[in-house]
Amino acid sequence: MSAQSVTYDELRSLLVDCCMLRIPVESIREETPFFGPNGIGLDSIDALQLTAELERRYGVMIQDPTVARKVLENLSTLRVWLLEEQGRQNP
Repeated sequence: MSAQSVTYDELRSLLVDCCMLRIPVESIREETPFFGPNGIGLDSIDALQLTAELERRYGVMIQDPTVARKVLENLSTLRVWLLEEQGRQNP
């Protein structure tokens, strides 16, 4: 699947399914933090599951922990990174 076709709704569903969240999909906004007291409640295990699923679905890997912290802030940062990575792989 190309990241160009990735929608926020697809990423919301991926988060809820992959991380087994018990919150309504529509409650996850583009800028809602993934971690922290005002976030959706992800933890380090969720981050591992999410990165594995991103690799499986989109063929992109997050190998650097510093990059992971930036990419996994919210839906917007995740989608921008996916688009950039797909662009690098398919110039």
